[in-house]
Amino acid sequence: MDVLLDHIAIAAERLEDGVAWVEEQLGVRMAGGGEHAAMGTHNRLLSLGPSEYLEVIAINPEAPRPKHARWFGLDRFQGSPRAVAWVMRATDLGALRLPEAVGPPMALSRGELAWRLTVPASGEGPFDGLYPSLIEWAGVHPAPRLPDLGLRLAALEISHPEITALAASLPGRDGRLQFTHGAPGLHLRLTTPEGERLL
Repeated sequence: MDVLLDHIAIAAERLEDGVAWVEEQLGVRMAGGGEHAAMGTHNRLLSLGPSEYLEVIAINPEAPRPKHARWFGLDRFQGSPRAVAWVMRATDLGALRLPEAVGPPMALSRGELAWRLTVPASGEGPFDGLYPSLIEWAGVHPAPRLPDLGLRLAALEISHPEITALAASLPGRDGRLQFTHGAPGLHLRLTTPEGERLL
């Protein structure tokens, strides 16, 4: 079973600040998104091709606080917008052997979209949240519906003090993944019609 890169999450304290930052860095306009009632969050999306996308996500101040931790460590997020998490797509989550700390798949939906996503009890996965969440879509995928502005992921750079263990435990491989020993961090290199950009 193929396990492929699905999307990358940029967190922000306020959604509008995250969107403004991405748009300034990349010189594009982000597409619409929506609300995640089960998580008390909302987002906006940006195409990275026919099967991948970038997501800006933040706590929705108008939504009730969920009884469980929010995904991607958003309950503890502070500071400027930045990449905090990445998600890999599988056709059958039940067939994967994953670290227990990634959490069980949670059934979620937004409008026409429905999916199952691993959500750890703490809201943050292994390796300081840098181990990917795993997603299984039920039918419709958002990427083909987004305007294609010519952006593509050139590299996803993952840094961590235990990077060898992180890399060895991944359920899939992608030639664009670059692993570095160092402080925990996640950075994207994107190709755009105006040249390469780093987030």
